[in-house]
Amino acid sequence: MPGGRSSHKNTGKPARQLLFSEALLQAKGVPPPTATQPSATHQEMADPAQEPTMDRILQEISAVGCRLEGMDSTMVSMAAETKSIRTEIASFQTRVLGLEQRVSKVEAHASSFQDRDQELLFLHSKLTDLEDRSRRDNVLFRGFPKNIEGEDLHRFLGDTLPGLTGTIFEPPLEFQRSHRLGPWRTDTDARPNRS
Repeated sequence: MPGGRSSHKNTGKPARQLLFSEALLQAKGVPPPTATQPSATHQEMADPAQEPTMDRILQEISAVGCRLEGMDSTMVSMAAETKSIRTEIASFQTRVLGLEQRVSKVEAHASSFQDRDQELLFLHSKLTDLEDRSRRDNVLFRGFPKNIEGEDLHRFLGDTLPGLTGTIFEPPLEFQRSHRLGPWRTDTDARPNRS
């Protein structure tokens, strides 16, 4: 094909257009088929079972279209599921954030309770110490018969103690408070209850 011209000789007949397959064979250096020996492409085209018809092509296109529609509906379904999953994840994130905030508050309260526990222990020990100190001035007398004091325990103790100890107190004894252990009872045999 020098100069871009066809290698067919002009025989006076109109030049036949080369099929793509023939042009491909010529480009590879394969001689063109003779009239008695048709090309393989012509043989394939001559076989009606293998000859692509317009109906078969349309059927194939229709089948591909159906497959694409199926894929499209699958993609839409997957997109909806993905959106649903994202919504659930966002909901979980919100709930987890809320839980984290609540846990932080509980931890802060627990810390303040620990501080209060320490303070309560300190106050309890201080109260015990103060109770012990307040009892240092207390005097406990045993062996007095029941109801011997009558209704005025202060006067009874002021009159009785100097005689029991053999000491005259100047100024006379003063009592901040005096009482029997347990409630006052008229039953002389009953032991007083501690309250």
